[in-house]
Amino acid sequence: MQTVRTSEELTAARAKLGDATVALVPTMGALHAGHMALIAEAKRRADKVVASVFVNPAQFNDAGDLARYPRTEAEDARMLKAQGCDLLWLPRAEDIYPQKFATTVHVAGVSERWEGAHRPGHFDGVATVVAKLLLSVKPDVALFGEKDFQQLAVIRRMVMDLNIAGEIVGVPTVRDADGLALSSRNALLSADERQRAAAFPAALEQARDAIRRGDPEGPAIDQAVNLLRNAGFSRVDYFVLVDAETLEPVAHPQGETRLIAAAVIGTTRLIDNLSV
Repeated sequence: MQTVRTSEELTAARAKLGDATVALVPTMGALHAGHMALIAEAKRRADKVVASVFVNPAQFNDAGDLARYPRTEAEDARMLKAQGCDLLWLPRAEDIYPQKFATTVHVAGVSERWEGAHRPGHFDGVATVVAKLLLSVKPDVALFGEKDFQQLAVIRRMVMDLNIAGEIVGVPTVRDADGLALSSRNALLSADERQRAAAFPAALEQARDAIRRGDPEGPAIDQAVNLLRNAGFSRVDYFVLVDAETLEPVAHPQGETRLIAAAVIGTTRLIDNLSV
């Protein structure tokens, strides 16, 4: 696996890949089995796999959250090499956001509810950095985890609207044995919080099963939220059934819908979703 850090090194390394099909897996590091599933799927879809590791400051609206975000560059590189990644890009902040950088990508509509409402500016930061990563690497396909489902919807809308070449693929969420979605933020949970966090996927499953049975959506979600509160979650930011493309709330599952949720346990905010 080749490792590059500057834009110039990336351009040269990308040119050497020639006519091979290329898959890109953008990450913020602190890699885990969920990221390795993205790499494995990327290898199935392309001849060469490029991964980027960049903790993007533009998508944090809380400086403390940015400071706490885990950074494990050496371990990340080891895992990617073992998984068969071909090229690792470790850009510096000044490569992504050079002096006098003045452009922001804003995706209206799909970015404005849910995470967008609770983390102002977050999806502008996501859309801007992903646009730069896609335009720099020029992959045939880019892969993102479905755990960040709203992020995936925002990226798909941006790529479609801006005619950015390449297919955007969502990869199913990888979970621990108790159902909790793998996330770099799970490392911030205490042992007790980690045990109680299993109520999060359980609440989603309970609500999904109730809605599939034909139970009214409102009471089904209320019961799920109560399960979270009883498990020790201090706050539930949202727990809602939405259209999978527009992220607009729906009263009844029609077409492809998702239950999406965000909740806080201890000092850690978790997000998750399930298809309904």
